[in-house]
Amino acid sequence: MNFFHNYKFVETHGCASLHYFNNMKTTKKRLLRAGNMLNPTPVVMVSCGSTLEEYNIITIAWTGTIGSDPATCYISVRPSRHSYDIIKRNGCFVINLVNKELAPIADWCGVKSGKDYHKFLETGLTPIHAQQVDAPMIEEAPVNIECKVTQIIPMGSHDMFIAEVVAVHAQEALFNRKTDALELQRANLVTYSHGHYYDLGKMFGKFGFSVEKKK
Repeated sequence: MNFFHNYKFVETHGCASLHYFNNMKTTKKRLLRAGNMLNPTPVVMVSCGSTLEEYNIITIAWTGTIGSDPATCYISVRPSRHSYDIIKRNGCFVINLVNKELAPIADWCGVKSGKDYHKFLETGLTPIHAQQVDAPMIEEAPVNIECKVTQIIPMGSHDMFIAEVVAVHAQEALFNRKTDALELQRANLVTYSHGHYYDLGKMFGKFGFSVEKKK
């Protein structure tokens, strides 16, 4: 496989640089205003609260990985959200991954406010105690990620809660019976892109497949 078949090296001031061939066909693009266009994004339900009365769920797409050692992640929350003060006060939360079955509930939790609804009672989701943080996990979620807040950074419309991952729980059905390997594709996770929910597509490769030797 040659990724450079459309390029050529040329000498510029004594240094080799990479250029398109002059006859390369260009693709028309339209300039948009600056905005959040990184897509797709995860769909997660973040659960928080130290007491049953305080328990709440907020659906979030602004979330992601920061580092792997120690495992760190973030969620970005508007200060006006009901969950904001709960997470800030308790210093922890749980990220619950969303599968296709939970997608309608996740959408509802993203539309409705915890100021007006007790979301666990309204949705019928089951809160279970986390092991390392003072917040509930959602039993029905395929994966629960316990997080301790380490830093809060104001970022304009949202505040970023940086957190250390202190525990991860996965449903037993997601493990291969023979190898005991976690097979997350069994979870039927969903993603979010430009206002719409999608199934994950068919796998077409794995990490390193571009340099893998053919058998």
